[in-house]
Amino acid sequence: MRESDFPFFDEEADPSTEEPRPPRRKTKTRRALFIALASVLVLILAIGGVIGYYFSRVDGALGKVEQADLMPLPYEGQPEVTKTPAVNVLVVGADKNDNGSDGRSDVLMVAHISGDRNSVYLVSFPRDLWVDVPANEYHRGGKAKINAAYSWGRTPMAVQTVEQLTQVGIDHTAEINFGGFMGLTEHLGGVTVNNKYASTVREYTYPKGEITIQGEEALAYVRQRYGLPNGDLDRAERQRAVLVAIFNKSVQPETLGNPAKFGELIDAAATSVTVDRTLPSSEVKGLVYGLKIRERSQIHSLQAPITGFGTSSDGQSIALVDEAGMAELSAALRDDKMAEYVAKHPS
Repeated sequence: MRESDFPFFDEEADPSTEEPRPPRRKTKTRRALFIALASVLVLILAIGGVIGYYFSRVDGALGKVEQADLMPLPYEGQPEVTKTPAVNVLVVGADKNDNGSDGRSDVLMVAHISGDRNSVYLVSFPRDLWVDVPANEYHRGGKAKINAAYSWGRTPMAVQTVEQLTQVGIDHTAEINFGGFMGLTEHLGGVTVNNKYASTVREYTYPKGEITIQGEEALAYVRQRYGLPNGDLDRAERQRAVLVAIFNKSVQPETLGNPAKFGELIDAAATSVTVDRTLPSSEVKGLVYGLKIRERSQIHSLQAPITGFGTSSDGQSIALVDEAGMAELSAALRDDKMAEYVAKHPS
């Protein structure tokens, strides 16, 4: 046996007569390095496992999103969908009653997802907007409130009505059970919004300023119209504000850091949304995973332009379309220039 077989001892020492000396510093360094590398490996595997869990839960939830025939059949004069990488999604609020049938549809907005996936623009269309609604078996065609389109022809007619108004092709449609979606506020333990106007509806009172709402209280908040100075315009603004607040709290550490809570949240969201059949599950996942939205400031809230209010020939209170303003908004949606539009019209 050679002395070199005992690397932990001094080379000049006689192992039969001297006590072994402590390991060399080089050996200690190697051992410490090994421990550090092992710890890093364990950490990477742990993080990988957590990330894998989150991706698995998201994939599972997205697989539960219902699909239905929500897009209109091809029709004469139908505008083409945008040729930019941007995506325009018509979001329709369609509550489900206890018996499963469609209830009121107070929510109508276009969600414009920018081509670079860095921004989302929520554009509300006031329910009293006086527009041309296509003819069908329930309506001979002509002027009516925009929310009548859903009543007479459900989501496909709402899509056609918005397309004809804006001359912007709608890429996809998402129908939200808005009552169910407000249930997300309970999973989140409430969401905080800045309430512009103090108001009361049913047993709920909403003071001016920051308030935290959830569940039925949140649903009453986004449905209130009377008692607000701008009526339906204020209601639509509340709807957008609560949707943004839901997203904002969903990406906070207290939500993302709680796997069980996160899983319940995305499952509830998935079961509250129905998308059109032209949007396959793979494309839904592509849109979700491709989004680069990390903070509230990347979501912009605005309203389709109007010139004011009026009364129809049959005595209905209506909102009047700002034709020039609508043309400008439409061009921004079509050409993926919403950032420029918002900069020009910050309010």
